[in-house]
This record gives sequence, C-alpha cells and structure tokens, in this order.
Amino acid sequence: MECTTRIENGFTVIALAGEVDLHYSPKAREIILKYLADKNHVLVDLSEVAYIDSSGVASLVEGFQHARTHDLKFALMGVSNAAMQILQLSRLDKVFPIISNAAETDQL
Repeated sequence: MECTTRIENGFTVIALAGEVDLHYSPKAREIILKYLADKNHVLVDLSEVAYIDSSGVASLVEGFQHARTHDLKFALMGVSNAAMQILQLSRLDKVFPIISNAAETDQL
C-alpha cells in the first residue's frame, strides 16, 4: 500500500493505492485517525486501490464513525471497481458518502 496526502477544497485527501489488507490496514487506520484527530475534514481517495479486505474496510468505518462523532466531514472519493465491489457486497456503499472528485465536496 502507498499513501499520500494533500489538501483540496478544505479537505485532507488521503490517497491510498495498491492493496489495503491485514498487513497495511493498521497504517491506513493510523493515518485516517491522525488527520481526524487534528480536526480535518477527510476524503479517502480509493481510485488506485487494487484490493481491500475486511480489515481495510474496518479502518474506513472507524474513520467514518470518528468523523460523525466529532462533527467532521468524511467521504470516500474516486472508488475503484475493486473497492466498490467490496463496499457493495457489505452494503457500505449505502452508508459512506461517495463522491467522484474533490469538486463535489459541496454536496457533503
């Protein structure tokens, strides 16, 4: 897994790439929660994710719950087909706000 961050439209964009699995999901969780703890609105860019397992999804869920508890915005952006299949299978595509790009943050 690779991870980069940037600021776009007032959101911290956390771009994950590669495989978000049991080995790498703790790092993804740490990064997501760090930016939320700093009171940042967060977009998790999944456009380059080739594979995500339940531990990776759990990291996203934890971030989403933390954001809601602390009145912060949290959304998934540019979700790859591989990641979307897992989200749909778990019906989380109906739970997470999902946008195509950062220009759509005004809808959140």
